[in-house]
Amino acid sequence: MIKRKKIDKFFMTIVLLLIFGGTAMFLSASLGILVKNKETFYNVLFNQLILGLGFGLFGMYVTFKINYKFWQKYSFFIFLGAILLTAAVFLPSLGLSHGGADRWIKLGFVSFQPVEILKFGFVVYFAAWLSWIKNRLQNFKFSVLPLGVILTIIAVILLNQPDTKSFILITITGICMLFISGVPLKHILGSGAIIIIALAVLVFFKPYLQERIKTFINPAQDSQGSSYQIQQSLIAIGSGGILGRGFGQSIQKFSYLPEPQGDSIFAVLGEELGFAGSVIVILLYLLFAMRGLQIANNSPDLFGRLLVSGIVIMITVQSFMHIASSTGVFPLTGVPLPFMSHGGTSLMIYLIAVGVVLQISKYSKKQGA
Repeated sequence: MIKRKKIDKFFMTIVLLLIFGGTAMFLSASLGILVKNKETFYNVLFNQLILGLGFGLFGMYVTFKINYKFWQKYSFFIFLGAILLTAAVFLPSLGLSHGGADRWIKLGFVSFQPVEILKFGFVVYFAAWLSWIKNRLQNFKFSVLPLGVILTIIAVILLNQPDTKSFILITITGICMLFISGVPLKHILGSGAIIIIALAVLVFFKPYLQERIKTFINPAQDSQGSSYQIQQSLIAIGSGGILGRGFGQSIQKFSYLPEPQGDSIFAVLGEELGFAGSVIVILLYLLFAMRGLQIANNSPDLFGRLLVSGIVIMITVQSFMHIASSTGVFPLTGVPLPFMSHGGTSLMIYLIAVGVVLQISKYSKKQGA
């Protein structure tokens, strides 16, 4: 039993603040590219503002209009398509390599990262799966084991790109969805322990991951090499003080921070807006999570609850992975800061996902039903 209601205006306000505040921050951080290469600057603007923001807002409107049951009905095909598209980066005719990684597909003058579609596809399919077997959630082979199979398939593709950060993000989201669905805690803890062991083995065999762990433990070990980014990031944040240098006044973004519009955007934010501005942004992401989970809790059925929870958790975890790695609290990950960092595909997909959350927010369980 459900009742229709108006869109969740508070959640929508938070999203709009993140979108427009993030766009302003992105434009400021991108000035660091302008002084080096105007062509790159204009390409970045086109990718972010037209493909990311423009198509993303249009997609958000479309998904807001589509009944959320659509995603449950076609979840398998959405996930399968996302898997195939992500695997297509290895095809010489489609794949685009950059910096030793195969993560992009190039179509004419446009390139995109299919892993962003995979993140959304995973949440949709796993939410549908858990809602389909809701009477068997206590059974390990119907709940935890399928997640293991799904993650194994994803790992084969992502770890060969390599894209460890996206795999970790998907894994955390999947475990959280298990917990929210009501799977026994002992099963979740057991699967979590197995995943931690698997990641430890992965680090052992991947030198670049070992280097990031060493840098995290001792940020001063190689100031001109592996530790360069975190040291410059901390310098930028520290020089911002309480109120910051002022919007657009960052010095670090011009000559020191690598990818100031992407991996280092929170450092630019800290330098320009200071401690006060950084706290406000962190609070916005916390409010996004809290209000989003409240919408999930009021969803009319298990699928709606898991779909909203998965979307909100994925965006929130990614946000704090970026912030934590920029401040030295977590090893450097390279994940974009949602709604702010350069990444047209990421921005577009997350706006589309937000449209789904807003659609579900129009429904709620009847009291006493």
